[in-house]
Amino acid sequence: MKGIGLQSNNMSVIDEIKQRIDVVEVVSQYVKLTKSGRTFRGLCPFHSEKHPSFFVYPERQSWHCFGACNTGGDVFSFIMKKEGIDFGEALRLMAQRAGVSLPSRSEPSAKKEEKERLYQVNEAAAQYFHNLLVSSQAGEKARSYVASRGLSPETITSFQLGFSPNSWEALKQYLMERGYTEGELLTAGLIIEGEGGGSHDRFRNRLMFPISDVRGHITGFGARALDDSLPKYLNSSQTPVFDKSGSLYGINLATAAIRQQNMAVIVEGYMDVITAHQNGFNNVVASMGTAVTERQVSAVKRLTKNMALALDADAAGEEAMLRGVGYENTLDAEVKVIILPEGKDPDDVIKEDAKIWQKLLEEALPIVDYTSNMVTANLDLTTAKDKTLAVDKLLPIIAEIKDTVRQAHYLQKLARLVNVTERKLEAALPKIKPSQGRYRAEEPKPEAVAQALRPVFSSPLEEYCLALLLQHPELKALSQHPSPEYFQNSENREIFVAWQQASDLSSLKAELDPAIGEHLDYLLTKSLPPNQIEEKCADAVLRLREGFLRSLATKREAALALEAELGGTAAELAKLEEQGIEVSLQLGEVFTQKSRRVRSKGAEK
Repeated sequence: MKGIGLQSNNMSVIDEIKQRIDVVEVVSQYVKLTKSGRTFRGLCPFHSEKHPSFFVYPERQSWHCFGACNTGGDVFSFIMKKEGIDFGEALRLMAQRAGVSLPSRSEPSAKKEEKERLYQVNEAAAQYFHNLLVSSQAGEKARSYVASRGLSPETITSFQLGFSPNSWEALKQYLMERGYTEGELLTAGLIIEGEGGGSHDRFRNRLMFPISDVRGHITGFGARALDDSLPKYLNSSQTPVFDKSGSLYGINLATAAIRQQNMAVIVEGYMDVITAHQNGFNNVVASMGTAVTERQVSAVKRLTKNMALALDADAAGEEAMLRGVGYENTLDAEVKVIILPEGKDPDDVIKEDAKIWQKLLEEALPIVDYTSNMVTANLDLTTAKDKTLAVDKLLPIIAEIKDTVRQAHYLQKLARLVNVTERKLEAALPKIKPSQGRYRAEEPKPEAVAQALRPVFSSPLEEYCLALLLQHPELKALSQHPSPEYFQNSENREIFVAWQQASDLSSLKAELDPAIGEHLDYLLTKSLPPNQIEEKCADAVLRLREGFLRSLATKREAALALEAELGGTAAELAKLEEQGIEVSLQLGEVFTQKSRRVRSKGAEK
């Protein structure tokens, strides 16, 4: 460990973690490293190879793969890539390892303690329900039901399925005996107040589905009746930790697979998720109802931009598909629709033949194409009346698409469909009134901006360029932006990528993990020169690119020298030389651009 001994109040927590964590130590836990001069090398942990192309640089506290990956970064980017987690999770993991406390900026400690207590009581209730399902005599009917649905004991344990007894106060008494108060049980939604006073258990004689957040905290429950009771499915009420509209069932078990496969599949029901996971389709989550919400889409976006919907093909499902068109704008990517056989849900399809489900996934349609097919299915497009109906229904949907290329594509398609010119449809677009918040995400309240201290392990140029972009929204319209790979510090890259996707500062803050907020606040309040902002930004981007390429060239030269010294194969040497030539060419482009800018400035004077 590196221990310089600076206190946390003299630097950001990210810098303190970087100071205490040695990238060589961290990487060595995953890769067998051999010291080679001032660097370490080993077989890349991210792709299969026989000849070591993975290098670790202690002085720079960075790593780079010169093989198939051709990528690198700092200790955070390594952990993110190796563990399949996001920056916030990597930061928390490294903070725990370094013994650094992460400050909470999001809520007062009293509110945090209340939430923690609710997580605990929900966990206790889930364990109680699970034990009853697995081993009690009262749970026999529930056990027979899950057996009839083909669920294995391992699946029952993974999803912590449970059984709530047919009793008015069994859970209440169990939890109060363990120190939880009646008030806490009411707040958690586990008991409800009776009409004549007193309180009783909310869930009785039901199969229980614990609902967790992405970090595995149990926030609430879904419950299926085991008799003729109505409603058939009952969910927890709204609580400080549970909001059905923002929850996705199975997200805690699906996160790694969603990141790995770069795709999230949203289904409707609990059993659809459970059956999918039992059959190896681990990137499946459920909306617990037909209406997929903006908050659920935003949660998915933290893991992947690719989403497919597999909701029941009834009227409610179709309506959800129509609303889903707007989610493309949130994801900035195409949303697809898995078309299910009539009368079947994913649970039925997967149990019948998992290969059929895989085929349906591969044949999923873009949601606008699905919507177009659905709208025109019962229309006669040889008649003027039905052509008008098709345009009336589809043009407002096309008008909602923010991506200009996709919008143009569907305008062309609609024009061919109804046999009119694109120009006429384009002329009609401005007349369509934008939907009043139809797809608009809820904007969080702006947080107070705190001035952070100058980071010790910072990259001044990265931060200067980021601060310009963050403080001057007009720069987003410029064509010359840095590439994410130019940012060697993960925290800067994370903020830049979020900035690219965010529509404004509020959505940027909502997108970022709270753990990175301290660094974001520093950038937002960083002092900048007041004039010639566009020119300064263009210079900063060019300098960032030059710095990235120079660093890459230096690393490649060292790798090439080492390969030659150790008697590397001709193929490996040739590959490194070829990569070096490419970097040299790109550096030449940078020098040419810099010369032009210098001449241009001289001419202006």
